[in-house]
Amino acid sequence: MSSVNRTRRLALTAMMIALATVLGFIKIFQLPMGGSITLVSMLPVALLSIEYGLGWGFVASFVYSLVQLGLGINAILGWGLSVPVLLGSIFFDYIGACTIIGISGIFRKKGLKGIVAGVALAMILRFVFHFISGVIFFGEWAVPITIFGHTFTGEYWYSLFYNGSYMLVETITTTVGAALIFKSSAINRLMAGDQL
Repeated sequence: MSSVNRTRRLALTAMMIALATVLGFIKIFQLPMGGSITLVSMLPVALLSIEYGLGWGFVASFVYSLVQLGLGINAILGWGLSVPVLLGSIFFDYIGACTIIGISGIFRKKGLKGIVAGVALAMILRFVFHFISGVIFFGEWAVPITIFGHTFTGEYWYSLFYNGSYMLVETITTTVGAALIFKSSAINRLMAGDQL
C-alpha cells in the first residue's frame, strides 16, 4: 500500500470512528444501567471492516472500544461495582462488544447479501457479549419481568429482555443502514481510492 493510500485509510478510519462516536450521542432510547438505541452508531465502524477487511476492521473496532470506554467509564464507576464486576463489565460491555464489530467484513466478497450477513452477525455477537455480562456480572440485579401476563424471573431472562430490548432494534437498523449504503454509489465514491 502506498503512503498516500495509507494516509487516506488512516484519515478515513479516524473520521469513521469520530462519526460513530457522534452518532452514539444521538440516543433514541436510553436504559438506566447502560445500553441504548442510537442512530446507527455502529455502522461507520462496520463499514471499515467491510471496506478494508477483518484485520483493519478489528483494529479500528478496538480503537473505537477504547473511545467508548473512555466516554462511559465515569458512569460505570458511579455504580459502586466490585472490582471483578467492574473489570468484567469493561471487557464484555465495552472492549468485547465494540471490538466484535470488526467481524462485519467477514462475508464482504459475497456482495450485498454478504455485507448484510456480516453486519447482522457482528450485531448478534455484540448482543452475546452484553447478554453474558448481564447474566454473570449483573444477574444479582435481575428483577421479574412480566410480558402479556407471564412473569419471567432469573438472570438469563432478565439479561435477554434487558439487552434484547435495545440490541434487536440496533441490529435491524444497522443492518438495514449497511444495505442502503452499499446499494448507493456514494460510499463507493468515498472509499474508491483505497481498495484491497
